[in-house]
Amino acid sequence: MPSPPASSKGRIGVLLVNLGTPDSPTTPDVRRYLNEFLTDARVIDMPAAVRYPLFRGLVVPLRAPKSAKIYQQLWDKDRGSPLLYHGLDLQKLVQEKLGKDYLVAFGMRYQNPSIESALQELRDAAVDRIIVLPLFPQYAAASTGSVQEKVMELVSKWWVVPSISFISTFVDDPGFINSFAALGKAELAKHDYDHIVFSYHGIPERHVLKGSHKGYCKLGSCCNSYNKNNRYCYRAQCFETSRQLGAALGLSPEQYTTCFQSRLQSRLRDPWLQPYTDEALKEMPAKGIKNVLAFSPAFVADCLETTIEVGEEFKEMFEEAGGQHWQLVPSLNSTPMWVDAVTAMIRRN
Repeated sequence: MPSPPASSKGRIGVLLVNLGTPDSPTTPDVRRYLNEFLTDARVIDMPAAVRYPLFRGLVVPLRAPKSAKIYQQLWDKDRGSPLLYHGLDLQKLVQEKLGKDYLVAFGMRYQNPSIESALQELRDAAVDRIIVLPLFPQYAAASTGSVQEKVMELVSKWWVVPSISFISTFVDDPGFINSFAALGKAELAKHDYDHIVFSYHGIPERHVLKGSHKGYCKLGSCCNSYNKNNRYCYRAQCFETSRQLGAALGLSPEQYTTCFQSRLQSRLRDPWLQPYTDEALKEMPAKGIKNVLAFSPAFVADCLETTIEVGEEFKEMFEEAGGQHWQLVPSLNSTPMWVDAVTAMIRRN
């Protein structure tokens, strides 16, 4: 009997993408990273004629030396940037789970390894199609949207463009929620906590309003439910993740607070999403909240914003305000449950 014809189809390509990191914690490399990051029109939505001279000429030169010192605290002497090595670990483990019918590549939106190099790896392997998973649970134009735009820009230059699909959000994915809840339960078993804080990366309010579906978003009670009208509203997604995590942890709404961190100071004083985490935590001890467990559910890998900002800076602020114990729940990184969750999301797509 003749052998069946070989399939003409190649493997399925998977592109995992995170935000980015400097190549080293030195001022020149941090400056190079910030220049690319802060001149992205989806991050700083100003006209290019204003954005480039303002940030490359003023903001970045002032900020780079300070940021370099913070990155030096974060840097692992053997493995480098946590955002990078956790991403590479995740890539390796997801590849093992998916098997030979898939090819998993990893790239960064800013700096290295680049999205372009990761896409080229998939192109060279002649994958049949590509699934892009930006590693941001909640969609924002400045994160997921920027990754999608960059992928489309690069692939549009290929003569042969394969089928491409994007996983744009996993805000309420059961695997994502249960993975974070498991880490939280492990911390809850070690200490008695008065309150839970879910701290998300902030964005300007105008970013939410610019993406509002038919003016639905009002930056208020419209986020009390998650529905077809606000499924891509960053604020609504953050509140939905909090509700899902709260339920998984057995919390009532009064037992947790949703707030926003990492806001950029602006000369224009543009409001960012509120409440601000740094301000909210300072008020807690006076209300009898002395022991807080903090999550950063906008990040799936530990980085400057989790380890340093939430884990150290906010802890110091909380204790100075009269708090007794502040504990950060680690990010998902490459924990087995998270690897399984990522694998399941890819298989479903």
